[in-house]
Amino acid sequence: MSQTSAPALAVLGAGSWGTALALLLCRNGHRVRIWDYAPEQILALDRDGENRRYLPGFPLPPTLQPVAELTDALEGVSELLVVIPSHAFAAVLRRLPDRLPEGLGITWATKGFEPHTGRLLHQVAEEILGSRELAVVSGPSFAQEVAKGLPTAVTVASRRPEHAQRIAGYLHNDHFRAYTGDDLVGVQVGGAAKNVLAIAAGIADGLGFGANTRAALITRGLVELIRLGTGLGGRRDTFMGLAGLGDLVLTCTDDQSRNRRLGLALAQGLSVEEAKREIGQEVEGVITTRAVNTIAHRLGVEMPICSQVFGVLYEGRTPEQATRSLLMRSSKAELT
Repeated sequence: MSQTSAPALAVLGAGSWGTALALLLCRNGHRVRIWDYAPEQILALDRDGENRRYLPGFPLPPTLQPVAELTDALEGVSELLVVIPSHAFAAVLRRLPDRLPEGLGITWATKGFEPHTGRLLHQVAEEILGSRELAVVSGPSFAQEVAKGLPTAVTVASRRPEHAQRIAGYLHNDHFRAYTGDDLVGVQVGGAAKNVLAIAAGIADGLGFGANTRAALITRGLVELIRLGTGLGGRRDTFMGLAGLGDLVLTCTDDQSRNRRLGLALAQGLSVEEAKREIGQEVEGVITTRAVNTIAHRLGVEMPICSQVFGVLYEGRTPEQATRSLLMRSSKAELT
């Protein structure tokens, strides 16, 4: 089958990550339609020939088609990749049921929980879309580096191995390695909750605490990820892989991370809203912090670092007060 007659793939979400994944799919020889819930963003892509707002400097290839109407984006597609911020995930999925081709599976590369309920996104998808193949793409991956073609590795998780393998096949090439797994819960928790810890890392670095503190924070943060993830039904080993430790290290240590940059800004005295305006893009960790706090209380899971981040974001605690609270915790055995 020629490229022009092959079924298209649809990417819903034209932010930096959605655009980077769409570019990757095109480079792998696929035709891709990209849609966004903000019509002006699609108009800008079509006009500029690149994502000048979120991922400038990467021309859109002829095989990447910005599409303004959701129905047109979904017509006859063979795969659907959702890359919508978590706060809009449910709203976009509610627009899909009457438009989806029969048997089309759903894959998302969104990292977060449903705001206010704290549900994992596969639970949201199951409620809205019913019985369909579901998969999630997660791992240590900055959009700019994927767009540049720099080596990257991610995990594709699905309870149906054939679905995970199919999605990995679309993404995989000689510089983008897609591993597969079946721990849908663990991969989602790792990808979401690490953003909270990246805010903490940014705060610590912004206060000048140095490399020792950062290493301790990442290590103890991993313990919190494991507690939360296994409490929700994920497997411990998942958090030692790309979607757990890999993504945690990346997001806590590099200033390409918007969550880390938010923490740095908070340490400099900016308010949450001022920091978000300065960054100029969605900072998933802000709403994820509230969800993680809700889930941890529901499960009775101890997450002191995430709790202090919640205090800074939502309870008026200063970064200095949050840090002091962590340092004043009593000594205990490490591996308990």
